[in-house]
Amino acid sequence: MDSLDKMPLGAKVKVKEISKDAHVKRRLMDMGVVPGVQVEIKGKAPLGDPIEILIRGYKLTLRKNEASNIIVEQL
Repeated sequence: MDSLDKMPLGAKVKVKEISKDAHVKRRLMDMGVVPGVQVEIKGKAPLGDPIEILIRGYKLTLRKNEASNIIVEQL
C-alpha cells in the first residue's frame, strides 16, 4: 500500500485509510474521501502538485500534502 500522491497518472485505487490527524481526516471525509471508495488519478500538474482525482463521479483537486495522507491499494 502507498499514499495517493505516489500513484501514477491513470491509476485506479481503493482508499484503505486516512491520516490520524483529526482535522485533515475530517476535511477529506467531508469531500467524500472515505475508506472503501474507488479513486482514479485523472491529472497531475508538472511538479506533481496539485493532483486531480475522479471520485464518486466528480473531479476533486487535492494538494500533494493532502494526498499523502490517503493510504490506497491499487486495483
